[in-house]
Amino acid sequence: MSGRLALLVCVLVLVARPLGADAGSPLSSLAVLSEGGHFAMVRHALAPGGGDPKGFTLGDCSTQRNLNDAGRAQARRIGETFRTGGITQARVFTSQWCRCRDTAVGMALGPVLELPALNSYHREPNQKDSRLAGLRKWLAEQPLDQPMVLVTHFTLISGLVGVGPRPGDIVIVRRDGDGRFTVVATVTVD
Repeated sequence: MSGRLALLVCVLVLVARPLGADAGSPLSSLAVLSEGGHFAMVRHALAPGGGDPKGFTLGDCSTQRNLNDAGRAQARRIGETFRTGGITQARVFTSQWCRCRDTAVGMALGPVLELPALNSYHREPNQKDSRLAGLRKWLAEQPLDQPMVLVTHFTLISGLVGVGPRPGDIVIVRRDGDGRFTVVATVTVD
């Protein structure tokens, strides 16, 4: 009888367990995007190499480092991760780099708007302070009463909030009243 009871308890635990994110997990932290005061920063999906090739031109994807097949699949998984976490629609802004735009479109969370403030300053390190100041100002003016997702680069995310995300990582950020930003969680999407 005790074996049957143990089996019954195991079955009940498995059935009672939520199908989505466990409370307290990084995935469950996506829910705060619907509660206001938070936004998500996503590092673009997998794009082989580092930086951009010589001859890089912002409006010409053929001159840039782009998503490969694995990156395009990862972009779709990023969108699925948001949906699993309860975010089905969002205001989506992206860097003008093709790999960021393609990630944003692949996530399929809503219309995608280009935002130059999200562009990388990797090739222009002297632009770091002004780029981050412009982004902070823009973020301070945004209503965060609905989910907002920013698709950008390692440099912008690390410069703004001090974490170094991997390709495809979702960084959940709280906008503090004093003009600072606090990382709430990072969700890794492989």
